[in-house]
Amino acid sequence: MSNPRDEIGKTGDAELVKRLLIENYGYAPELIYEIRGNHSKVYAYKPCQLKISDTGRRGIYFGRIESDGIRLTIEGAFLVGPKATKNVVELDDERARRYLAGESVEVDAPDGWVLLKWRSYYLGSAKAKNGRLLNYVPKERRLRIE
Repeated sequence: MSNPRDEIGKTGDAELVKRLLIENYGYAPELIYEIRGNHSKVYAYKPCQLKISDTGRRGIYFGRIESDGIRLTIEGAFLVGPKATKNVVELDDERARRYLAGESVEVDAPDGWVLLKWRSYYLGSAKAKNGRLLNYVPKERRLRIE
């Protein structure tokens, strides 16, 4: 697999993001995608008729282009997850609680980027590696478990 970061600037942002979403999750929402900054962050939005001051920075932080695919934020996972057809891992209550607390949890999934689902909620994306999920929940969003 080639490094998608090498394609930034050579391929249109929307085209690259949609291709990565389809390859990894089987679905790409119809949105406008922009890749910004040194960390290859992806922002997504829909055109809007509402006139508001334009700061030049539109959209929500949707995900990040990684060297081996695309890692979605919690918001990105909510947009892609309901129609994703592959690489969705469902967590039980205990593993979801531990994952949201910042722990790496065990899963039965092939290595690669996966969407995490608990009941009807999408918890973000994680990288499955050697039967474990590497945790990407930001520290400020983690659950505090006693």
